[in-house]
Amino acid sequence: MQLADKTIVLTGAAGGIGRAMAARLAVAGARLCLVGRQENSLRALCGELPGEGHRLLVADITTAEGRAAVVRDCAAGVDLLINNAGVNHFGLLEEQSDEQLRQTLEVNTLAPILLTRDLLPLLRAHSGGIVNVGSGFGSIGFAGYCGYSASKFALRGFTEALRRELADSPVQVQYLAPRAVTTSMNPPEVVAMNRELGNAMDTPEQVAEDLLRLLRSGKRALHMGAPERFFAKLNALLPGLVDSALAKKLSVIRRQAMATHGTAS
Repeated sequence: MQLADKTIVLTGAAGGIGRAMAARLAVAGARLCLVGRQENSLRALCGELPGEGHRLLVADITTAEGRAAVVRDCAAGVDLLINNAGVNHFGLLEEQSDEQLRQTLEVNTLAPILLTRDLLPLLRAHSGGIVNVGSGFGSIGFAGYCGYSASKFALRGFTEALRRELADSPVQVQYLAPRAVTTSMNPPEVVAMNRELGNAMDTPEQVAEDLLRLLRSGKRALHMGAPERFFAKLNALLPGLVDSALAKKLSVIRRQAMATHGTAS
């Protein structure tokens, strides 16, 4: 997809990855509709972006009212929807509250499905595209991320099913799966865990660059990180081997997960 003069809806625009994506897309010549719940952050971001025609929309896309506001804002047309908004609650399942699990599934899975459904007529009219921003944990279930992995596995399945459902339409459906990213979404315990386990963490700018690479390639998906891509393939073919490998890391994961609740020994 060529991005110059395209109208793009970007959800979760005020977050670390969202801001980096917005900056890179604006440099490529796109006009952005920045969607999020933090008006001050959105306004500041909108003022920093190069180019013209950018706008902000303060909306909670987990609500029908918020999604309707996005559709109204796009009445003149939209070329690309990037479902980037997401939340993550690191911790053992037994320590997760109803609200944390509900929010994870609503923001990461249900909201992008419903917003995509509502914008499909406009995207069809413009031969547009959809990018769902998933995660490496949408292919590899990881201890301490039960709710998050569930939400991203579901988003990946939705992306695959929708791509096949729209195979005879002009709408392009793609999936971007970052690995660990250095954003404020990660508490110190997650940073410490990744450091102790030797897990690489990308910058938001690296994710933004890969988003553009995915869009320009026209490929169905892009999974970031060579080790993560290998383990995802191995997990699909021989999950028992991945079980064994991750079991060796469980004590570190559990210790840091418990630390987030102040229960570490």
